Amino acid sequence: MELLPETIIPGPLPQFRCCIYREREIIRQRVRLVRGLSPAANDTKNIVHVIPAACDDCAISSYTVTDNCHGCLGHACFESCRFQAVSIVRERGRIRAHIDPQKCRECGMCAKNCPYQVIVHQVRPCKQACPANAITMDPDTGLCVIDESKCIQCGHCIQACPFGALGAKTRLVDVIQAILAGKRVYAMVAPAVEGQFGKNITPDSWREALEKAGFADMIEVSLGGDLTAAAEADEWAEAFQKGEKKTTSCCPAFVNMIRKHFPELAGNISTTVSPMCAVSRLIKSRDPEAVTVFVGPCQAKKSEAQDQQIEGNADFVLTFDEAVELLHGKDIELEPASGYTQQGSTYGKYFGNSAGVTAAVVQCLKEQNFDPDQLKVKVCNGAQECKTALTMMKLGRLPESFIEGMVCEGGCVGGPARQKAVAELKKDRDAMIGLADSRGVHENLKLMDAENVHMHRE
Repeated sequence: MELLPETIIPGPLPQFRCCIYREREIIRQRVRLVRGLSPAANDTKNIVHVIPAACDDCAISSYTVTDNCHGCLGHACFESCRFQAVSIVRERGRIRAHIDPQKCRECGMCAKNCPYQVIVHQVRPCKQACPANAITMDPDTGLCVIDESKCIQCGHCIQACPFGALGAKTRLVDVIQAILAGKRVYAMVAPAVEGQFGKNITPDSWREALEKAGFADMIEVSLGGDLTAAAEADEWAEAFQKGEKKTTSCCPAFVNMIRKHFPELAGNISTTVSPMCAVSRLIKSRDPEAVTVFVGPCQAKKSEAQDQQIEGNADFVLTFDEAVELLHGKDIELEPASGYTQQGSTYGKYFGNSAGVTAAVVQCLKEQNFDPDQLKVKVCNGAQECKTALTMMKLGRLPESFIEGMVCEGGCVGGPARQKAVAELKKDRDAMIGLADSRGVHENLKLMDAENVHMHRE
């Protein structure tokens, strides 16, 4: 393991960075992430981490004066700055404004007051992508810093960084070791998988590939979507009768957002567990020695899996990328399967789409002869809509009774480990899910003998 950096970066010339020593240090820190450890020595529980050796190529200054500055006599930028960060200088024979990054506190007053609008706000991609305002910059080193008290583990910053300077812990090594130890390891593949790898790669393709890699079996988490929808329908109906407001609980980043940024609303979170946990409990009820591994497009699921308060949850979580690398390690490719196995209803299969949870719950209520038109649901597609709805609920001004919250735009299918753009996914997903029987949620649970799973956190 210690020789991996030299094996991957043999030198003598660097391939991407300033020198081979920095490149090797990045590999070393990435190896720690693959082992489930923080890149730095001080290990923390956070899933998302900065890779220090890879970070510092972005500009430190957030506000910059462009070449369009006219050096006007009014000096509105200079007069509006309370921190003496703006000065008037002569550069290349021109009088113009200059912002000292060491003094700038990024208040934005200079840009706001410039009559020519020549002061631009440059935001680092990671900071701009973070929906929780959890990313700042170390003023001394310029390195990205994650405030773990704010981080909701969504992983959007990982996807946004063009330098690969952010990463997430993975339990890939633990999963492989469990397989090699002869344990019965079960894969649980997210509903969002359908369409991610093309219309010819079905859940059966994954089942065949994972069994070749040593997994005991693969269960579709769309079945867990049916279980969650059935339990949540009962909970929503009861809350409606009591006049209570509820939020969904299947998106872990959304749950983390509530707990960290809207703690007064924590009691409004549905007590129904996520589809991932539902399938894990189902598997473990049938095989108490089972090791369960969720595979999906979500980084935040890793934080849900390490929540010790949720009994029977998934033991490990892998992203699609990590699972594919596991297969490649054994020279296994995802290939079209000969048959089509259906384990979830179409409602469970669309659970990973924005508004998919609501559609599944509404279907369950219809199957129970409850008029779903009585329920008013606010469907939140993306982090900003989630924050707006939660703020309204906090202030007591939310007209709807329920919030379906998904931090990733498009739903789980738009997660940071997705394989293609959400718009490109739709056609392949619809074609693949169109192969499924249009059975009801409760009908599918009966067919799959999956009705007696304990579905609440308590």
